[in-house]
Amino acid sequence: MKKWQTLAVVAVLAAGAAACSDPSVAPGADTAGGTTQDAAVTWPDPTARLDGVTLTIWAAQNSNTVPKQVVDAFGKATGAKIDIVTIPDPYEQGVQTKVATGDKPDLAFWQPTASMLTAINAKTNLQPLDQAPWLSKLAPQLRDITGILDGTRYAALITSPAVEGVYYNKEVFAANGITEIPENFDEMIEVARTLKAKGVTPFFEMGGDRWATQWWVQVQLADAAKDGLWDKINKGEETFSSPVVLNAIKRYKSLIDEGLFNKDIKTATFEDQGKALLDGKAAMVVQVNSFFGQLQASADTATLDKKIGFFPVSPSGNVGTFIPDQSNALVAFKTGDAKREAAARQLLSFWMGPGYKDFIADRNTVSLETDVPSPGSVPEALRQVHASLGEAVGSMQALAVANPDLYLNLADMISGTMTPEQVASATQQQFAQLAKAAGVAGF
Repeated sequence: MKKWQTLAVVAVLAAGAAACSDPSVAPGADTAGGTTQDAAVTWPDPTARLDGVTLTIWAAQNSNTVPKQVVDAFGKATGAKIDIVTIPDPYEQGVQTKVATGDKPDLAFWQPTASMLTAINAKTNLQPLDQAPWLSKLAPQLRDITGILDGTRYAALITSPAVEGVYYNKEVFAANGITEIPENFDEMIEVARTLKAKGVTPFFEMGGDRWATQWWVQVQLADAAKDGLWDKINKGEETFSSPVVLNAIKRYKSLIDEGLFNKDIKTATFEDQGKALLDGKAAMVVQVNSFFGQLQASADTATLDKKIGFFPVSPSGNVGTFIPDQSNALVAFKTGDAKREAAARQLLSFWMGPGYKDFIADRNTVSLETDVPSPGSVPEALRQVHASLGEAVGSMQALAVANPDLYLNLADMISGTMTPEQVASATQQQFAQLAKAAGVAGF
């Protein structure tokens, strides 16, 4: 869960990594340890023999079990050996430190946003995946949603990207006469006030673990994001202190001050949040997909379908904010070993080709491919999350050139040590520093 907590540190490390190698080098250029003929890359048959070949996959602590079934199947089909190596949290920082010293895996789980592909110096370190054979199989609305930097595809999306939205307890809604899903942010707040008047805790926030606090601001910015907010911030035309962002921060604080959240908001944890919603001690939680993963660890699909629903939310309607994380995608590194690089592409082809149906069945997750149906056992809330992607807009992590510690500053606001204005100012200052370190024009 700490992946969101490390992004700013990662961006700083990225600047150091970029200083060691020219980030402007084209994907087909001859780089140290890289592939020289990217334009002529071939994609081996997914089940071609790879006897004697060993591949390494780096994974985080929350993604190291994701590949087990599919790599076992790939090994049986090809004779290849695949080692899954867990990089301790903070994952992104650990990966970048290793890569900056020349230590590279064959593949790694990686957040497929443009800012994080920049952070890993994709143009120099990663294999382009533009001609991947599975791309035509992906649902059209997902094909280009993420994984692309400066027009080149570097990441393979393997599971449905995370979405910021509202998980709610169906039984709590029903018991208190809430029969319709709120159709926008203001309606959600009116529902919350109705619940509070009946003695129900409307929202549960995990101020102790901090990293989810930013979702409350970002869902309020969904409409602005659709209208180009993050591009304007990237260019310095808007800032985190501009009214559109500052007002979202202020409203978040006003809702807390109004008493619409759990009384232990300052100290509550991620685990507390999941238990509270599942037990019906709170009605709603603004969260991302990893939250539902916690619920799945505590209850079976039948229980979850009975108790938990999901709806996206924005000021104007039911619009989600997508935020793909490292468990959603893989990247293939340029290692300088042509045979292993080809084998890495072959594993991706197997994963998203003949191995995909069994992979999503093992993970009990939504299919990204139009000709592979989702398993019948996938919980309804996950289907609702996935369905919202077609209309979803990008998050700060997906669209901004740098990702400052907004969540830390908001947690300080919750604890009473920062004002909304200070949150906005501190976040903008760090954003500008990170953008400048990354060589973004105008900073």
